[in-house]
Amino acid sequence: MLRAIIHSKTFKLLFPIGAAVVLLLFFVAWTSSATATVDAGPFKLSSFDSGFVEWEDTSLAAADLEPYYEKVLKGLEEQGVKPADRSIVIEAATPSGRSDRSVIYKGDYEGKNDVLIWESTDTHWVEYTFDVEQDGLYTVFADYHPLLGKGYTRPIVWDVTIDGTRPFREASSITLYRQFKDKGLPQVNDDGDQIRPTSVDISEWSTMPFIDSGANYAGPLQWHFTKGKHTLRFEGYEPVALNTIALLPPETLPSYEEVADAYPSSEPAAVNGITLQAEQMTSKNDASVQMMYDRDRRTKPLAKGRITYNTVGGVSWDWPNQEIAWTFEVPETGLYKIALRTLQNRFSQKASFRTILIDGKVPFDAFLTYRFPYAASWKGTVLSGDEGEPYELYLEKGTHTLSLALTHSTVSPIVRGIENLSALLRTVDQDLKSLTGGQLDRNRTWKIDRDLPDLKERLEVAAGNLDVLADEMAEVNGRKDSASEGFRSSASDIRSLLATPDDIPYHIDEITSIDEKINNFVVNLYKQPLLLDEIYIVPVEQAFPDMTASLANKGVGLLANFAYSFNSRESLSDMDDKELNVWVQRGRDYVTQLQELTDELFTPATGIKVKVNLLPNAELLVMSNAAGLQPDVALGLSQDLPVDYAIRGSVYDLSEFPDFNEVYERFSPGSWQALYYDKGYYAVPETQSFQVLYYRKDIMRELGLDIPQTWQDVYDMLPTLQQNFMNFYVNPQMFLPFIYQNGVEFFEPDGFATALDSPEGFKAFKQWTDLFNTYALEKQVPSFYQHFRTGTMPIGIADYNMYVQLAAAAPELNGRWGIALIPGMPEQDGTISRWAAGDQTTGVIFEASNKKDEAWQFMKWWISTETQERYGSDLESINGVSFRWNTSNVEAFVRLPWKTEDANVILEQWKWYKEKPNPPGGYFMGRELNNAWIRAVIDGMNYRASLETAILDINRELRRKQQEFGFIDETGKPLKTLDFPHIEKPWEGVDEYVR
Repeated sequence: MLRAIIHSKTFKLLFPIGAAVVLLLFFVAWTSSATATVDAGPFKLSSFDSGFVEWEDTSLAAADLEPYYEKVLKGLEEQGVKPADRSIVIEAATPSGRSDRSVIYKGDYEGKNDVLIWESTDTHWVEYTFDVEQDGLYTVFADYHPLLGKGYTRPIVWDVTIDGTRPFREASSITLYRQFKDKGLPQVNDDGDQIRPTSVDISEWSTMPFIDSGANYAGPLQWHFTKGKHTLRFEGYEPVALNTIALLPPETLPSYEEVADAYPSSEPAAVNGITLQAEQMTSKNDASVQMMYDRDRRTKPLAKGRITYNTVGGVSWDWPNQEIAWTFEVPETGLYKIALRTLQNRFSQKASFRTILIDGKVPFDAFLTYRFPYAASWKGTVLSGDEGEPYELYLEKGTHTLSLALTHSTVSPIVRGIENLSALLRTVDQDLKSLTGGQLDRNRTWKIDRDLPDLKERLEVAAGNLDVLADEMAEVNGRKDSASEGFRSSASDIRSLLATPDDIPYHIDEITSIDEKINNFVVNLYKQPLLLDEIYIVPVEQAFPDMTASLANKGVGLLANFAYSFNSRESLSDMDDKELNVWVQRGRDYVTQLQELTDELFTPATGIKVKVNLLPNAELLVMSNAAGLQPDVALGLSQDLPVDYAIRGSVYDLSEFPDFNEVYERFSPGSWQALYYDKGYYAVPETQSFQVLYYRKDIMRELGLDIPQTWQDVYDMLPTLQQNFMNFYVNPQMFLPFIYQNGVEFFEPDGFATALDSPEGFKAFKQWTDLFNTYALEKQVPSFYQHFRTGTMPIGIADYNMYVQLAAAAPELNGRWGIALIPGMPEQDGTISRWAAGDQTTGVIFEASNKKDEAWQFMKWWISTETQERYGSDLESINGVSFRWNTSNVEAFVRLPWKTEDANVILEQWKWYKEKPNPPGGYFMGRELNNAWIRAVIDGMNYRASLETAILDINRELRRKQQEFGFIDETGKPLKTLDFPHIEKPWEGVDEYVR
């Protein structure tokens, strides 16, 4: 039922039953929490040397990558290179070279004079030449200030080279972070739910070391400088002011025992302990670290059936180097101990790690990689050593800062082990495929000792390495988990194959499966969420407060939460005729942000009160219509739904509004294609994805390949890629570019039949299927992103989501990848047709609404440049770059913080944006084309026969729907036509925004 009305009799009947269920669940949870757990504590980094046989990756994908920092540092130590004991300070305002004096110049910034101001959002470089008097290892520090304003939110990321080369792989993504804080306390909306505050940039002048952006190493990176003259270059595109660059001697962290022995004698601090609410952060270095909502009875402040942001972290605190800081006042000098109320239950049996800092420094080595083990429920975590004794910290009276930063340094050796093992398994897979021709022939017998003499040796190494990885994972984690057991089972599978080595060629798929399985562990290894409620800093003589709810309190909390579940605070049925009701099919964060923005800007300006509700799924729109409940506006709908509803008379024709043409002109003509029906337009575009070509600059350069402009260029590069065991990526379901680039339309102008039944249509289908049949593109790719990172697919076509993934989660590829226009078909005039689409989301106004004029006002406000820019900026400031808003408003798009060179590529591709129309029965087009692809590629059917079958099925469904909705009579005679708009030229309206 959509109407969330709970009658008192119903409640009285359900409550005792529910209470019994809750108590049973509580008993199970209580008994499970009583089982033994691994204590939190320090973790000493493993050298990872014992038992692991490193396999040299000789593939071209790895050939152009520098060695990892760990390997370089180990080699320098073996050569006897020692840490330096001298310092070098470089004045940043006087570089020896720069790429552009107009954007990199000397000036004053935020209280400092004569500093280097790097004011650009395009890629530039600056370099410094200096003399080094002493050979040795140095840490590099930058005194910097990120430039403020203009929508800047990203950290400063540099590609660092010494004398023209990167000394190690991690040098390509050296990151200097901004600082943020929440803008005040959470506000409360009309439903009594709290609204997260936005983040504001509070960056100031800071001196920070160069660290690995992937948090794969504990402590600053060490750089080797030989005696003599050197040139240090920084290349990046984030705006920043620089004061100095300093090369300093590396510091060695003391042990806790050494630090404790040096404490001055002091009297016990006769003061009360300090309790900090973790969600009240002083600062954070990533805007995406958020306050979170928790319903546990002990969590403070208590959530009484309403969204209450009473914790911090969790899934929003699982990116590398994310750091949260809290400032506190110590009332009296003395020795103190620290505990935190933590929840770490996201991934079963998997620990999370944090680097702990006091006043910006790690006090001793145990705090470099502190382990927070898995626990099913909230627990009190006392920062303590292996024996369980709390660490004592000497704190002077006054202001201090506690910081926790996410580190991957414990699991990164395992990840590198997985990469090395994966390279080994790929050589086995490639050799077996070369041996068998990629065909499984059980009638053929093999002599592995003769045909592949070293195969058994390689598989034995692989099995042994899997055992080492399993042991290391269990040691790091403090217990067995899915990863350690997965490694062990894969080792067992390989040894089963080795029992009958001559049968191994029959089991190539098993080798591939093991490779995919171990690579799938990498993502979860890097996920290390941690949720915090309170932090306790108390004198060592005092006891910590109770940090978990009592048994009775847990029972009360479970019953209370069960009762609150009957309180439907945002039922879709609770609609007020005095409000404009807007349903949004997006996540909670998007809905909350829109409601807040509407209350702040739209309602005061228009007097129209708006209620924004979350729409869990689009099917509820159909159900709500049947129940007589419909909103005025729905947002976030997929592009095929508006016409589907328009056919049934459910949504309003927006072209009826007198100023519709003004709105139409703001958007790409091709985006309106999917929203057109029966001479009207029934939705507006909200967001648009984009199809572009992603390529690895390093690998393409190594292979001597140029960026392909046409599909013929793609065919020409494929032999080089495939000879090096690489490939080009095209999503098998991506048929639209081939149709439009060959000058074919999906439907006849009247909409009565498909237009694929033409020589050009068959040519387009053949071109699509030939990529997989003739040119051997992969028919199934679980993750282009992973293949792109490893280099096995260094080039391919993907959308906006790929861009966000690479920008947010692949720091090691900084400077190594780029985007370009997708390949196209040459035209007679010499231009290249590059038509492509991308899923767009849309907004509609419902026919049943009695507030259509108010709804249109809201819709125009929502898709306006100013609103889209503000909404996108707020989303990214709260949630980080992974929430980059891909608005369909091109003017708002260029105002968001895109890298200039990438934005220009996207804008150029935007010219060629063109969606597929949606006539009645048009949903059959995509379905049948994919069926045709399967018949032609998987089943081996002739391409022409396969497409002809699809054409018959598509036309049959079109006729059925045309008759159902009154376009033709029972005899097939046309009664009215659709008259689709015909778009032949790219959109010129985007040109003015290309920079």
